Amino acid sequence: MTSTVSIEHRRGAVIWGLGLTQIIGYGTLYYSFSILAPEMAKDLAWTQEWVFGVFSAALLVGGFAAPSIGRRIDRHGAGSMMAVGSVIAACALALCALAPGRIPFVAGMIVMEIASAFVLYNAAFAALVQITPQTAQRSITHLTLIAGFASTLFWPITTELHKYLTWREVYVAFAVLHLVVCLPVHFWIARAMNADRNGDHKDKVKTVAAVEGSIASWDRRRAFMLMGLGFALEGFVLSALLVHMVPLLTAVGLGASAVLIGTLFGPSQVLSRFINMLAGRGLSQLVLASISAALLVTGLSTLLVSAPWIYGAAAFAVLFGLGSGLTSIVQGSLPLALFGSDGYGAMLGKISSIRLIVSALAPFVFSVLMAHVGTWSALSVAIVLGIGAAGAFASIGWKPRSPELVPET
Repeated sequence: MTSTVSIEHRRGAVIWGLGLTQIIGYGTLYYSFSILAPEMAKDLAWTQEWVFGVFSAALLVGGFAAPSIGRRIDRHGAGSMMAVGSVIAACALALCALAPGRIPFVAGMIVMEIASAFVLYNAAFAALVQITPQTAQRSITHLTLIAGFASTLFWPITTELHKYLTWREVYVAFAVLHLVVCLPVHFWIARAMNADRNGDHKDKVKTVAAVEGSIASWDRRRAFMLMGLGFALEGFVLSALLVHMVPLLTAVGLGASAVLIGTLFGPSQVLSRFINMLAGRGLSQLVLASISAALLVTGLSTLLVSAPWIYGAAAFAVLFGLGSGLTSIVQGSLPLALFGSDGYGAMLGKISSIRLIVSALAPFVFSVLMAHVGTWSALSVAIVLGIGAAGAFASIGWKPRSPELVPET
């Protein structure tokens, strides 16, 4: 009884701690890039397309590394791997900041994306599943509710810092954040998880094994392929639009209002997660996944037909934020619901690998489309891919008949 109370008490503290580190992690390793990329390109004597190409290549490497990192998270515990990842993230940011030329900068970007697999949502979700598997879906919703403020905080923070600091100095400040804030939190979580594992290992193993998935063994391959396709297409859309959010809004005629409109995205993520926390308890995770993709499509379509009307752009940011907020939840909860908690870290690693490998090209491809084909054509491509994602998720529910139920002839 004492162990259970201890775990539940620690769960609340872990969620708040991880919420803080996810805000810093996504804000420094992801959302800040589009703000700083123009000066990076100028400093390194590259075009912006090439800088975004480096970012895409780094995402690709991170995708290939994700399955291996997922297995390590299962083997050594998410907390320990996240503590290691905080150090790697700080070193990567420092390497980029101090890079004398292009090659060290590229190396720093690659290390940064590898660090992301150690410290962002996949690892955080795995930590919650490893601590309390039966309440993990609710914990994931609570965590994403807090972490949804990352873009709202770090787009304007990065913009303001960049008024007074170079992009290199901003990255140095971000590296310090990982060492001073994220590392102690992750180290504390690692110690708490290790103490729990050593103190009541048998009960812990039994608890984890009790969480089963809803997909029958004969249908797992098909369900995994459809889920991977859905996350890959959705990941492409999100990766392209989130990196280019402010430049895109500027390109469609919003001008100085682009940053302000972009700040609606974060609160909308939080709103969707809050609504799901209050009213979505009985909702199937497959339905939630389809809704998330549909909201992305609706938001993009709204921008396509209404720009440069500022209220239409605001509606886009809200709808896109609602979809993105639900996507963050289902990336952790759908695999758990379908396949269970056994080997959850490795499962997320595989899914992340598929999603990142496909979406790694998104910032570069979207940048090229905007520059050479046009903003409206680029948005149209994103809409089609979003429709494909919604269809893939919906198809998981259209299960073929079980072999046991097929009558013999």
